[in-house]
Amino acid sequence: MIASKDLGQMPVGVVGLGLMGCSIATCLLAAGHPVVGIGPIPEDIQRGRPRIIHHLEELLERGILNETLIDVSNRLTITDDYKALHDCVLVIECTIENLAIKRTVYNKIEAVVSPQTAIGSNTSAIPISILQEEARYPARFLGLHWAEPAYTTRFLEVICGDKTDPKIAESLYDIAHHWSKEPTLVRKDIRGFITNRLSYALYREAFDLVEKGYATVEDIDRACRNNQGFWMTLVGPFRWMDLTGVPAYYNVLKDLWPTLSNRTDIPPLIQGIVDRGGKGVANADGFYSYTPQEAKAWEETFARFSFEIRELAMKYPADVVKKQLYNKENDETI
Repeated sequence: MIASKDLGQMPVGVVGLGLMGCSIATCLLAAGHPVVGIGPIPEDIQRGRPRIIHHLEELLERGILNETLIDVSNRLTITDDYKALHDCVLVIECTIENLAIKRTVYNKIEAVVSPQTAIGSNTSAIPISILQEEARYPARFLGLHWAEPAYTTRFLEVICGDKTDPKIAESLYDIAHHWSKEPTLVRKDIRGFITNRLSYALYREAFDLVEKGYATVEDIDRACRNNQGFWMTLVGPFRWMDLTGVPAYYNVLKDLWPTLSNRTDIPPLIQGIVDRGGKGVANADGFYSYTPQEAKAWEETFARFSFEIRELAMKYPADVVKKQLYNKENDETI
């Protein structure tokens, strides 16, 4: 079990310094941790530090970082030497979704860390129970599923595999609040975990509606932005049904659910993009057509939006109503 005291001194390792790994490392540094970033490939070593420093500069500009850039960056070590992980209490693996590569990485991590060191995987596609079979000590292995940008969102899933020690997962769930997260503890492993299963159910219906001619890509995006996007920062689907009347949803779902898509094939719409090498705004080729300037502008807009929505979301934590009622009761007793 990981002690939650002295969190500022708890060293954490991040293996894999691509887009997500750098984002996670930034979050951990902002929370006060010394961070050891391991770059398994030369590109990680070359790009890791500049990416992380850029993210930290953004946090500093927004008033989120409470230290100087020099003080924070001095807690960051980037290397390709796994031995640097020796003192880490937690190591987070952020490599590509390839079981053979992950197996190699786990072997290198476990060769240098203590048997008590917790190991978390940021996988979003491979069940934790499968991954932990590759570990020497599966009880200390679990999933830590982040969302991009990890240093601004409140999202984090802590996932137990079949052999994960629940106490380790619970301690990481507690520590995640120190990272400014509102985490979800997934006590039973399931492919896709919670958020991806919910999201991909929506994606499946979206593909079906577009490919059958009911709506365009633009129509689907507009509908989601102005409906779910309007309330989901405040509440999830069950609270939303409570707020807007449970019986109405019952009357709709009993007739609607039998008509929803249950397809299991790969939609041709996404297959075509992947086949031609499209990656979205990363190379200006996705569901939308972009000029290079438009793609760059969308990346910048997303980064700006993630900070601005964070400012609003932080005003409405999960216990916002409990806090309001508590404060009201205390004011009335004074």
